Amino acid sequence: MMEETRIQTGIEGLDHMLHGGLKPGSAILVRGAPGTGKTSMAFQFLLEGAKCKEPGLFVTFEEFPHSLYRDAESLGFDLRTLEAAGNLHIIFTSPAVLFRSLKDFESPIYQTLLNGNIHRIVIDSMSHFARLTHDTRELRNIHATVINSLRREHITTLLLCEENRAAYRQVDQGGLSYLSDGLILLRYVEVESTIQRAIVVLKLRGSDHAREIRHYQIQRGGLSVGEVFKHHSAILSGISRRN
Repeated sequence: MMEETRIQTGIEGLDHMLHGGLKPGSAILVRGAPGTGKTSMAFQFLLEGAKCKEPGLFVTFEEFPHSLYRDAESLGFDLRTLEAAGNLHIIFTSPAVLFRSLKDFESPIYQTLLNGNIHRIVIDSMSHFARLTHDTRELRNIHATVINSLRREHITTLLLCEENRAAYRQVDQGGLSYLSDGLILLRYVEVESTIQRAIVVLKLRGSDHAREIRHYQIQRGGLSVGEVFKHHSAILSGISRRN
């Protein structure tokens, strides 16, 4: 039996944790506090797609394209060139417009998916859909519509989500963690009075994956995943203990 082709993220160390990459057409939730590198991960995911001739789409609800260009340039990424070549599309819109568009095959956004031959998409961020309703059942239906619309087109998706106490409750109420095919957590952690970054793959439906918690850094070139945290426990609590 032939092994299924994996969608690589282009992030050193993470694809190893994912046992080769993501399953094609899967929707992966990436949770983390501001500054943990969610957008950097998204850039690398889309850049890797461009290298593999898999055009990508970045949907943003807060940042104008020029802000994304600036942030990407600080990491050494040239988004403008990718756009000019048709390997990347950036859409600044609202959660309501995206939700309606994914139900309408004739909408400009849906047409971008089809005509742009989009293989990869990033949505930044799913936290904003909670503004559309206070009804948890309706929010779950919104999340399901968005995710299933992209699955239907076999698009591999990163769903970025802000992690704080309020946002976590909203995500949990909307069932986003359950609807997603995978969950990657980015965290600030305190280790012996220093703030470090930790990454862990908590879920990857239909595939095995590494379960250890690893260090990662953000530098020019983006995220780089390093060694496993050793000799410490309670890493994900934020304040670790030496074993």
